[in-house]
This record gives sequence, structure tokens and C-alpha cells, in this order.
Amino acid sequence: MNPPPLPSNWKHGFWCLMGTQFQGAFSDNVLKQLVIFLVMAQHLPKAQLDALVSDAGTYFAVPFLLFSMFGGWMADRFSKRHVMIGVKTMEVGIMIFATLALSSRNLNLQLASICLMGVHSAFFAASKYGSLPEVVPPEKLSWANGVIEMLTFLAAILGTLAAGWLAVGFADKPAWPGVILLGLAIIGWLMSRGITRVPAASPDKPLRLNFLGDLWREFRWMRTDRDLWRANLGNTGFFFIAFLIQMNLLLYAEQVMHVDPLGNSALQVALAVGMAAGSLLAGKLSGDHVEYGLIPLGAFVMAAMGFMLGLEGISKTLFTFCLALLGIGGGLFIVPLAAVLQHRPPADRKGAVQGAASWLSWVGISAAALLQKELNIRLQWTPGQIFWFCAACAVVAGIYVTMSRPAALPAMLKRWMKGDDEGRMPNAE
Repeated sequence: MNPPPLPSNWKHGFWCLMGTQFQGAFSDNVLKQLVIFLVMAQHLPKAQLDALVSDAGTYFAVPFLLFSMFGGWMADRFSKRHVMIGVKTMEVGIMIFATLALSSRNLNLQLASICLMGVHSAFFAASKYGSLPEVVPPEKLSWANGVIEMLTFLAAILGTLAAGWLAVGFADKPAWPGVILLGLAIIGWLMSRGITRVPAASPDKPLRLNFLGDLWREFRWMRTDRDLWRANLGNTGFFFIAFLIQMNLLLYAEQVMHVDPLGNSALQVALAVGMAAGSLLAGKLSGDHVEYGLIPLGAFVMAAMGFMLGLEGISKTLFTFCLALLGIGGGLFIVPLAAVLQHRPPADRKGAVQGAASWLSWVGISAAALLQKELNIRLQWTPGQIFWFCAACAVVAGIYVTMSRPAALPAMLKRWMKGDDEGRMPNAE
């Protein structure tokens, strides 16, 4: 099934989608980081603090494991635009609940609000990524992925900064951050109404309540396409490493650098700035094709910087610089993988593939949250040792991609040296 032709004003719908995504990612980060900073402000014992930081990540991840496939089904069964508008309506209600949770200073309710935002994002993810091939021309897909990843990490930058500022500035007025987030949710709903109108890709697709069975069927189908399956594995590995680094960074800033929430936010921003820059750079370098050679390059940059972060006695300036470079490596790694996941499936199952890919990525995130607790509490690893573990994982990812496509990196470097921008969309080998 071929997608319908794009309207002449496709850029308007595309940028409305980008604005909606930016607002959602910003609010996600503000709420999650704000709750973590409020927990840190209680000066709990180290073991309890480590556990709560890990639990906050788990509460956000679990809804993705439960609802990603349902979100994928909705993205195929209904117009992706209608799904996204419905999800943004849902966010307004969630932020009303979050306002009440913050004003009550009840940690359990605050964690529940994080969980509800996880449900919101699980429903949104498949329609967001699955709609890109329907709202941009095929030759703009890599560029669009670079833009959406760049804006996502820019939202993480600003959201993390805003969370630190709100935690300090409204320490005595906890309801106000919730009111601000509620206002942003309404703005996001308004922007979602400008997204390009697209028909349902598979309006007769039945709902199967056994989502594990659906997952198994999607995995079996994806395994018939070697590039698509490898992209899923790489996507999962990336989110495992990225989330473990992010949680470890929160604890490193608190326990090793002894900084306040604003200082903690600044370190998170350095990482997110790098991710945004790396994503935009990957989109630019890819041009009108998927550049597989960027994946091992990004993995080895992440590995080198992860090793540097774990060095004892590293200065704050050098640490921050290495964080930014690690983020650039992450952007180079993830953008080509996202483009493969969107380009290769046929139109009538893009939503299901995105749902399955999202589910796998949150398996990686959940594993990172659980492992963070085990390494910190049971094995008593230092934050530096955990950074080294992340570097080792990146090395494994880089070696695997290099062995899977040994010609990709040399071919890319050869094209750069010749100034040749021609490329191809991915085809199974």
C-alpha cells in the first residue's frame, strides 16, 4: 500500500508535529526530573536515594512495556493525527493530576504522575515516528529524523534546566510547576491540531488483547528483514546505554560533585546539547539516504568518552566537555537506526513496527533502571565504574555493527574524502 501524495503545504503539518513532539518531550523531562530533584532535596541515605532514582525511571518505563503495542495498533487502525490529538487531550488530564500530586507533596502520587506520563508517551510514540514517512517526502526522511531527534534532545536540555529552576524557585510553592505544565499541555493540544491529515493505514486491523502474541508476530516478521531487525537491536542497546548514563549522571553529580539541582541540570544539559548536535549532524551527513557508517562511528565516540567520564579526579570542565562529545556520538548512532525503522516497513504496518521497536527500547530502559540499582546497592560500584561499564557496552555495539556491515564505515569515509553526497535508501543484503 503506497501512502497518499503529500499536500503542497506539507511543511506546516511537519512543523506542527515537531512542535507537539517538542512540548511533550519537554514536559516529560520537567516532570520526571522535578520529582527526582524533590527526592534528592530530602537528603535521604545513599542506598535509599539510589533506589528511588532507579524507581522513578522504572515507573516511567513500565507503561511502555504494557502499552507500546496497543499504541502501535492505534497508529495503524486510526489516523495517526487523530491518535496524537487524543493523546494530547489525555495529557491535559494527567497534568491536572500532577498539579495535585505536587501540591500535596505526596511522593507516591508524584511517582504515579510520572507513570501516567509514561502511558501518554507510550501511546504517542508509534504515531509520532510512524507518521514521519506520511508527512515528509521520502528524500527528506533522514533530515526529518535528524530534526525530530535534535528537537527531542533540545527539549530534554530545556526541560532539565527548567526542572532544576522550578525545584529551587518554587520549593515553597510546589503547585506552580504543575500549573505551568498544565498550560504547556494545552499549547501542545492546540499544536497537534495542525498536524497533516493522514488516513488510517490499516482501518480494518483487528485488536488483539494478547499483546505478547502480537509482539512475537512482529518480531518474526522483522527478523525476515535483516537490516530492520538489526536496527531494532541497535535501538534497544542505545536506549539501555543512554538511560544508564543519564541515571548514573544524576547520582554522580549529587554524590561526587556535590552540586545543587541547577548544577545537576547543567551537566544533564551538556549531554543533551551533544545529543541534539549529533542528531542534527547525522541528518546533515546522511543527506537523502541512510548512512550506516555513522552507527559504528557514533558507538566508538560514546565508548571513548564513557571511559574518560569514569577517570578518577577528572576536572569538572573536562567532564562536561566529554559529556557533550558522548552526546554527539549518541546522536550519530541513533539517527540512522531511526530512519531504517521508519523507512523499511510497508505503510500498513509502520505503526506496529514502531510499537514493537518502542517496546524493545523500553525493555532496554527498564533493564538499565534495574541494573543501576543492582550495581549501586548490591555490588557497591562507584559512578565511575558504571561509566566504564557503559563504555564497554558501546564498544560491543560498535564491534557488532562493524562486523555486520564491514564496508559501511570505510565507504562513508571514502565518500566524504571525495565529497560525494550520493547515497541510497537501505536495502537488505
